[in-house]
Amino acid sequence: MTAETAAVLPALMVVLAAALWAVQAVNVQLECVDAARAAARAAARGEPVDQVRDIARAGTRPDAQIAITRDSDMTKVEITVDARPSWATSLPALRISATASAATED
Repeated sequence: MTAETAAVLPALMVVLAAALWAVQAVNVQLECVDAARAAARAAARGEPVDQVRDIARAGTRPDAQIAITRDSDMTKVEITVDARPSWATSLPALRISATASAATED
Protein backbone atom coordinates (compact mmCIF):
# COMPACT_ATOMS: atom_id res chain seq x y z
CA MET A 1 0.00 0.00 0.00
CA THR A 2 2.84 2.42 0.78
CA ALA A 3 4.49 1.87 -2.61
CA GLU A 4 1.25 2.60 -4.46
CA THR A 5 0.71 5.77 -2.44
CA ALA A 6 4.25 6.92 -3.15
CA ALA A 7 3.75 6.29 -6.87
CA VAL A 8 0.40 8.13 -7.04
CA LEU A 9 1.28 11.07 -4.79
CA PRO A 10 3.12 13.14 -7.47
CA ALA A 11 0.21 12.74 -9.88
CA LEU A 12 -2.21 13.73 -7.15
CA MET A 13 -0.17 16.86 -6.45
CA VAL A 14 -0.25 17.83 -10.13
CA VAL A 15 -4.02 17.38 -10.25
CA LEU A 16 -4.42 19.43 -7.07
CA ALA A 17 -2.22 22.22 -8.46
CA ALA A 18 -4.21 22.27 -11.71
CA ALA A 19 -7.49 22.45 -9.80
CA LEU A 20 -6.25 25.33 -7.65
CA TRP A 21 -5.06 27.18 -10.76
CA ALA A 22 -8.45 26.66 -12.40
CA VAL A 23 -10.20 28.12 -9.35
CA GLN A 24 -7.86 31.12 -9.39
CA ALA A 25 -8.48 31.66 -13.13
CA VAL A 26 -12.25 31.60 -12.60
CA ASN A 27 -11.85 34.12 -9.78
CA VAL A 28 -9.90 36.47 -12.08
CA GLN A 29 -12.59 36.06 -14.75
CA LEU A 30 -15.32 37.03 -12.27
CA GLU A 31 -13.29 40.05 -11.12
CA CYS A 32 -12.95 41.17 -14.74
CA VAL A 33 -16.67 40.74 -15.42
CA ASP A 34 -17.68 42.73 -12.33
CA ALA A 35 -15.15 45.50 -13.03
CA ALA A 36 -16.23 45.75 -16.68
CA ARG A 37 -19.90 46.04 -15.68
CA ALA A 38 -19.23 48.77 -13.13
CA ALA A 39 -17.01 50.68 -15.56
CA ALA A 40 -19.53 50.36 -18.42
CA ARG A 41 -22.31 51.77 -16.21
CA ALA A 42 -20.10 54.69 -15.18
CA ALA A 43 -19.02 55.37 -18.77
CA ALA A 44 -22.62 55.22 -20.00
CA ARG A 45 -23.57 57.85 -17.40
CA GLY A 46 -20.98 60.17 -18.93
CA GLU A 47 -18.22 59.91 -16.32
CA PRO A 48 -14.76 61.06 -17.51
CA VAL A 49 -12.60 58.34 -19.06
CA ASP A 50 -9.94 58.62 -16.32
CA GLN A 51 -12.58 58.06 -13.65
CA VAL A 52 -13.97 55.07 -15.57
CA ARG A 53 -10.45 53.57 -15.72
CA ASP A 54 -10.08 54.09 -11.96
CA ILE A 55 -13.38 52.29 -11.36
CA ALA A 56 -12.27 49.40 -13.54
CA ARG A 57 -8.85 49.17 -11.85
CA ALA A 58 -10.46 49.21 -8.41
CA GLY A 59 -12.35 46.04 -9.29
CA THR A 60 -9.54 44.11 -10.91
CA ARG A 61 -5.76 43.90 -10.99
CA PRO A 62 -3.54 46.98 -11.41
CA ASP A 63 -1.91 45.56 -14.56
CA ALA A 64 -5.24 45.09 -16.35
CA GLN A 65 -5.60 46.47 -19.86
CA ILE A 66 -8.78 48.54 -20.18
CA ALA A 67 -10.37 49.59 -23.47
CA ILE A 68 -13.32 52.00 -23.43
CA THR A 69 -15.44 52.63 -26.52
CA ARG A 70 -18.17 55.22 -26.30
CA ASP A 71 -20.57 56.32 -29.02
CA SER A 72 -24.02 57.89 -29.07
CA ASP A 73 -25.88 54.57 -28.64
CA MET A 74 -23.66 52.12 -26.74
CA THR A 75 -20.74 52.21 -24.37
CA LYS A 76 -18.42 49.22 -24.23
CA VAL A 77 -15.65 48.39 -21.75
CA GLU A 78 -13.24 45.52 -22.28
CA ILE A 79 -10.83 44.40 -19.56
CA THR A 80 -7.98 42.01 -20.27
CA VAL A 81 -5.65 40.48 -17.69
CA ASP A 82 -2.68 38.17 -18.16
CA ALA A 83 -2.87 35.81 -15.18
CA ARG A 84 -0.49 33.12 -14.07
CA PRO A 85 -0.37 31.01 -10.95
CA SER A 86 1.53 32.64 -8.09
CA TRP A 87 3.38 29.39 -7.43
CA ALA A 88 4.62 28.96 -11.01
CA THR A 89 5.66 32.27 -12.50
CA SER A 90 7.64 30.52 -15.24
CA LEU A 91 4.44 29.14 -16.81
CA PRO A 92 2.94 31.11 -19.69
CA ALA A 93 0.23 33.57 -18.76
CA LEU A 94 -3.42 32.84 -19.38
CA ARG A 95 -5.17 35.78 -21.09
CA ILE A 96 -8.50 36.43 -19.43
CA SER A 97 -10.90 39.09 -20.70
CA ALA A 98 -14.39 40.36 -20.10
CA THR A 99 -16.58 42.79 -21.98
CA ALA A 100 -19.59 44.76 -20.79
CA SER A 101 -21.88 47.10 -22.71
CA ALA A 102 -24.43 49.63 -21.59
CA ALA A 103 -26.76 51.99 -23.40
CA THR A 104 -25.29 55.49 -23.43
CA GLU A 105 -27.46 57.90 -21.48
CA ASP A 106 -28.34 61.35 -22.77
